[in-house]
Amino acid sequence: MSVAATAGEPITIHHQVEHDEHDGHGHDHHETFWTKYVFSQDHKMIARQFLITGIIMGVLGGLMSTMFRIQLGFPDANLSFLKPILGHWINDSNKLDPSFYLALITIHGTIMVFFVLTAGLSGTFSNLLIPLQCGSRDMASPFVNMLSYWFFFLSSVVMFISVFISTGPASAGWTVYPPLSALPMAISGSGLGMTLWLVSMSLFIGSALMGALNYVSTVLNMRTVGMTMTRLPLTVWAFTITAVLGILSFPVLFAACILLIFDRSVGTSFYLSDIYTGMTGGVEHIGGSALLFQHLFWFLGHPEVYIVLLPALGITSEVMATMARKPIFGYRAMVGSILAIALLSFLVWGHHMFVTGMNPFLGSVFLIATLIIAVPSAVKTFNYLATLWRGNIQFTPAMMFAIGVVSFFVSGGLTGLFLGNAAMDIPLHNTYFVVAHFHIVMGAAAIFGMFAGVYHWYPKMFGRMMNKTLGSLHFWLTFASVYLVFFPMHYMGLDGVPRRYYVFTNFETFKDWADLNRFISLSAFLGFSAQLIFLYNFFNSIFNGERATRNPWHSNTLEWTAPVKGIHGNWPGEIPAVYRWPYDYSRPDIELDWLPQTMSDEDIAAKVNYASEDYDPTATDAVESNHGVRANEEIVMLQIIQQKKK
Repeated sequence: MSVAATAGEPITIHHQVEHDEHDGHGHDHHETFWTKYVFSQDHKMIARQFLITGIIMGVLGGLMSTMFRIQLGFPDANLSFLKPILGHWINDSNKLDPSFYLALITIHGTIMVFFVLTAGLSGTFSNLLIPLQCGSRDMASPFVNMLSYWFFFLSSVVMFISVFISTGPASAGWTVYPPLSALPMAISGSGLGMTLWLVSMSLFIGSALMGALNYVSTVLNMRTVGMTMTRLPLTVWAFTITAVLGILSFPVLFAACILLIFDRSVGTSFYLSDIYTGMTGGVEHIGGSALLFQHLFWFLGHPEVYIVLLPALGITSEVMATMARKPIFGYRAMVGSILAIALLSFLVWGHHMFVTGMNPFLGSVFLIATLIIAVPSAVKTFNYLATLWRGNIQFTPAMMFAIGVVSFFVSGGLTGLFLGNAAMDIPLHNTYFVVAHFHIVMGAAAIFGMFAGVYHWYPKMFGRMMNKTLGSLHFWLTFASVYLVFFPMHYMGLDGVPRRYYVFTNFETFKDWADLNRFISLSAFLGFSAQLIFLYNFFNSIFNGERATRNPWHSNTLEWTAPVKGIHGNWPGEIPAVYRWPYDYSRPDIELDWLPQTMSDEDIAAKVNYASEDYDPTATDAVESNHGVRANEEIVMLQIIQQKKK
C-alpha cells in the first residue's frame, strides 16, 4: 500500500462512484479574481461571503446595542464624545435624542434577527455543508446561489444607508407595527428611513427564498450514492427543514411589506382606519386594520424563531457527537423533533398577540399549541444530555459553545412557558421579561450555535485552525456576560419595568432599578469586548493560524474527505460513496474510535497489517491517484492503531 497521509488527514476513498452532474469542476476549472472571490458560484466561497458579511452586520448591531445601553445605564452621562459619529442625534444637552434611541432599537433588532441570525447563520452553513455533507459538487443552481448572496449584500447596504438618513432610520420597532410604519408623517422615523427598511427587507426576502429553494433542491436531488435520508447528518436535516420553513413563511412577510408600501404610497387602507395625527388632523383611511399586519408579521415571526434556532441546534448535534466521541442519542427522535417543531411553529403565532384583545377561545388554542411545542424541544434537550453522558468529551471552543446552546435553550425555554400562557403574558408582555426571554432563547442560543459552527468548520472554510486559548476565553466571557445581562431582566419584568423606554429616572416606581441597569450595561460592554477577541482570532487565523489537516476532529461526515485546499467541485475525481450513518463513534465491537461514512463493512473486516512499522502517521507527502484521490480507508484504521500504540 503505497500511500501516506498527514496525521488527522486520512479520510480517503476505497469505493467510489461517478457523479457527472457537474463535469468540469476540479483542477481544470480556471477562474479569474472576479469569478473566484466576488461573483463566485462556488458554494464554499459564497458561504465565506455570507459569514463575513454577517460578522460585519453583527458588529454594527452590537455597536447599536452598546449605544442604547449607555443611555439606559448612564442616563445622565455626557455623550458629547459620540457627536462626531451621531451628529445631531446627540442633542444640545449632550444626551442621546429620544427618537434616535427608538431608531437604534429598531435597526438593532432588524439586523440581529434577519441579517445575522438568519442570513449569517443559515446562509453560511447551509451553503458550506449541504453540498459537502450530501456528496454533491455544488448547489443545484450555483448561479441562483450567487444571486442569493448579492441580494443579501444589497439589502445589507440599503439597511446600513438608512441609518444615516437626516430624518432618521425606521423607528417603529423591529416589528414595524402600523400605524407608525404606515403613516410617513407620524414621526421622523416614519419617513424615508421606513421606506428604505421596507426596500431592504424585500431584497432580503428575495435572497432568503432563492437560497432556500436551492438548499431543498440540492438535498432532494443531488445526494451521492448510498446517502439515503436516514444517513444524512442532523445538520443537513436542520438546514433543509429550515429552508422549507422559509419557503412557506417569508412570502407572507413579503406580502405584508408590499401592502404596507401601498398604504404609505398610494393611499390604500389595508392597515389604516380613522387615523388622527397632531399634524394633519383626520386622514382618509377607512376599513383597514393594524391587527392584519400583526397576523401577517407573526405568521412569519414565529417560524422565524426556528429558522434561526434549527440551524444552531443542527450544528450543536454534529459538534456534540464528534467531540463527545459518541453516537448522537436518538437520531430518529431528533429528526422527528425537528419535523414536529417545524409543523407546530406555524400554529402558535397568535401567542405574540394575546394583548390585542383576541377572543379568549382562540387564545386558548394558541396557548395549547405553544405548550405542546415544548415537547419536541424537550426531546432534543434530553438527547443532547444523553449524548454527553459518559462521553469522552473534548472541550474545544466549538464544544463549549455547543454546550452553551443547550444551556440557553433550556433556561430561555423555561421562561417561554410563562409567556405562552395568556394569563401571564398579558401583564408581562411589554416588560423586560420578554426582552430577557427573547434574547436568551433565540439570540444567545443561535449566536452560540453560529460560534460553534465557525470554530468547528473553520479548518474547512480557511484551511487553518483558530487559536484554542483565545476561543476558550471568548466563550467564557461571552457566556458569563449573556447571563449577567439578561437574567436580571426577568426580575425587572416581574416588577413591571417596561421595555423600549428611553429613560427610567423620571419614574419614581422604577428608580430602584437604576443600579441594576448600570450593572446590566457594564455586563453588556464586557460581552461586546469579548467579541473583539473573536474578531482578532478569526481574521488573524486566516493568515497566521496553524495549518489544518484534512480531518482535524476525526469526524465521520463527508466534508472531511475533501481536500484541505478546497477546489471548485469539492472532490478531485469521483465523489465518494456512502455506506453508513454519520455517527459511528466508539463502537464497542470495533477497535476504531470513528468510522467515516465512506468506510464499508468489507473495509472494516479486511485483514490489515496494523503492526506495520513502515507507516508514518505524520507524513505529509501523500501519494495521489491520477484523479487526485487519496487511496483507501485502511489508512484510517492504520492511523488510529498507530496513535493508540504511541
